[in-house]
Amino acid sequence: MIASPDRTPLPREFFDRPVLQVAPDLLGRLLVRSTPDGPITLRLTEVEAYDGPNDPGSHAFRGRTARNDVMFGPPGHVYVYFTYGMWFCMNLVCGPPGTASAVLLRAGEIVEGAELARTRRLSARNDKELAKGPARLATALGVDRALDGTDACALGETPLKILSGTPVASDQVRNGPRTGVAGEGGNGEVHPWRFWVANDPTVSPYRAHVPRRRRS
Repeated sequence: MIASPDRTPLPREFFDRPVLQVAPDLLGRLLVRSTPDGPITLRLTEVEAYDGPNDPGSHAFRGRTARNDVMFGPPGHVYVYFTYGMWFCMNLVCGPPGTASAVLLRAGEIVEGAELARTRRLSARNDKELAKGPARLATALGVDRALDGTDACALGETPLKILSGTPVASDQVRNGPRTGVAGEGGNGEVHPWRFWVANDPTVSPYRAHVPRRRRS
């Protein structure tokens, strides 16, 4: 008999560690998104680590701005950014205040609330695609900049909460280059900081960075 996932909330101490420890340890954890239309629970299957000023691929590499301010705050908070003029992506802040490291939530399996997620992801061909990629994950969960700064470790009712779930065994964790990251940050030999569950169908395909053409 398979044991049910642990629904105990992860404490703030879980996130108050180096980002390269937190990122793989998030695989198999449960993210609960509470909305007026009902809850959605997602099991994390793919993440990417970003290490602030030590990482040329990080939004915080060049310092603090209005956009990345949450990354410098307490661990366990949600950092949401807008990209390509149309998509939101969600991260969880790690380490002590001032370190500006975070884990991008890249993909997951919707384990509860799939009916609601489908109404937001009408283009998904099946449930495995509902949260297969960071923008799809945020869309399926109804995440936008209004949730930037949310404390995912707060007690009581919160819009977003991380539960213990069932951690993935280390021999089932894979790592490699981050998806779509330009320059030195995209070097998989230096930053093999994308982590995923081996052979999980909800993991997104790897794509190298392709420079966008300038309009003449």
